[in-house]
Amino acid sequence: MIGGEKRESKDFQSIEKYVGLFEARVIAINPTAEELDELLGRAAKEDSKALEYLGESKDGNTYLRVDIWLEEIKVRTVDDKAVNEKFKVTFFLEDKERENKDKTKTQYINDVGVCCWADDPNNLQDWFKTRAYRIANVGEEDFYNFLRMWLYNFDYRSERTELKIEWKKILRGNLKEIKDLIGSEWSANIVPLATIEVKDKDGEKKVYQRIYNKAFLNPYTMKFFRAVDYDDEDVIDRLKAKKYSTLKPYEKFVVDVKDGTYGCKDFYKLKDMKPYNPEDNIVASDAVLSSDSPDY
Repeated sequence: MIGGEKRESKDFQSIEKYVGLFEARVIAINPTAEELDELLGRAAKEDSKALEYLGESKDGNTYLRVDIWLEEIKVRTVDDKAVNEKFKVTFFLEDKERENKDKTKTQYINDVGVCCWADDPNNLQDWFKTRAYRIANVGEEDFYNFLRMWLYNFDYRSERTELKIEWKKILRGNLKEIKDLIGSEWSANIVPLATIEVKDKDGEKKVYQRIYNKAFLNPYTMKFFRAVDYDDEDVIDRLKAKKYSTLKPYEKFVVDVKDGTYGCKDFYKLKDMKPYNPEDNIVASDAVLSSDSPDY
């Protein structure tokens, strides 16, 4: 006898999209096909580019794409089912020393993942040179910013604390040491920013779910975003008028995200995460909801 139930297929263009801040836990890092199957609750294509983490840049340098899968702490009701929404934030680590555009400065990183720029190592700030440091590679700053917030339970002021990844091992795709920290005593929940990117593709506008990968918050900061409207331009102007070093961590996050040159270019709201409404985003007019890969 042959029988059973029909496989449920999903229209990825109609998957719910979200914008805003939310508390999440890390549940997977560069998952295998089998792990991705279990994570998404459906079959993932083994030949999918979503599983090709190692590659070569346009400059001929080796790079590693690091996919961090996050699960929202809040339980939502979708199709009459209780679910924790899952999101992916991506980092690209390239085997190339990081310089500024005119090659007048080099970025350095110390042994707890803090970065600093200088035209010469002798001109690095004194506070930075109190710890061991080296030249940073492309993509490391954003990745370490994530690690420091996720591995929040380490005392980064202690001389005994180190946050260093073995670069050669990483560039072979070996992330075991980092994967082993999922759910460990050192890890904590984080607050990412869900954003919407709109692209012109095949003659039409399509909408992609993104997670801003340059900065993250600690869950305790959510109360400040509920008390103050940080999307208000007057509030932003008052923050920008202050000396950056005097700002609270969550205020620095706001200023960095709102920076017109280096900040977030996607559509977002600095409020509790809610389903995305295209009518709120002028750029997305007549856009088609889509996903950047079948493994979203």
